[in-house]
Amino acid sequence: MENSKCTTTNITEVMQNWKDLYLELSDKINENLSDIRWIDLWHNQVNFLETEHPFPTPAVFLAFRSKAIDDVGNNVQNLTLQVDVYLYFETFSDTFRGSHNQESALDFLTNLNDIYALLQGSSGENYSNMRRTDIHPVDTGNAGNLYRQVFECVLMDYAACKIYDDTTATELIIDKQNNRYII
Repeated sequence: MENSKCTTTNITEVMQNWKDLYLELSDKINENLSDIRWIDLWHNQVNFLETEHPFPTPAVFLAFRSKAIDDVGNNVQNLTLQVDVYLYFETFSDTFRGSHNQESALDFLTNLNDIYALLQGSSGENYSNMRRTDIHPVDTGNAGNLYRQVFECVLMDYAACKIYDDTTATELIIDKQNNRYII
């Protein structure tokens, strides 16, 4: 995508930035995955449960970091972005084979699959080409299950772009004096 001119007309049609990406992904998860009860930005909340704002589970936390950045115009960058999707599921049920509450203890695996199915191959207003590149458990030291799915997507970042209004000149006089043009 080429854009070296940021005008009010074209910038609002293609604006993509981190805040809008977070809002779009949190809305997408909220609207499509009814089991998820909390969505937030990742701040390592699960390792500080006693001091953090309490949240219900299953909970999803989103984190963003750049993997590659290419300049494509004045103050416009094409980012390959890493999106970490943390799923936290607090349970005191047992996952061992034959446990009487194994099914409820393994519900988080269904949630993991649902998140993958929702995001894999998706595009939106603020990103394109979402694909999963990694998945792994994260040790928490408590009764909760924490898994991190790592996705990658492409985002055009216009946050540093100065926005100009399109205008039409009604009168323009060009006067050539001493081999210089004066407008």
